[in-house]
Amino acid sequence: QVQLVESGGGLVQPGGSLRLSCAASGTIGSIYAMGWYRQAPGKQRELVASITIGGTIAYGDSVKGRFTISRDNAKNTVYLQMNSLKPEDTAVYCCNAQIPMRNYWGQGTQVTVSS
Repeated sequence: QVQLVESGGGLVQPGGSLRLSCAASGTIGSIYAMGWYRQAPGKQRELVASITIGGTIAYGDSVKGRFTISRDNAKNTVYLQMNSLKPEDTAVYCCNAQIPMRNYWGQGTQVTVSS
């Protein structure tokens, strides 16, 4: 079992920044990738960013150049630095951890970009 605890969401003005954190606990040795997904009302869930145990990073097209994913292995934590936020970034952001044959999800954190 893997438990994921997210933090860092909130309300920010357009052009602002937020940093999300996702702390993993449990059977973390089995994790081979972690990432962030988001889902806005009425839209499908989409990949925001992911990072593998080998350090391979992928970003969704809509966030490239604005968001940065990173990890702190000592703290078993993945971060998502979000800059130049836009109203269309408003969504529930969920942390994801992948182990062989299974995905784990955090509870989600709301990010609202509005003036």
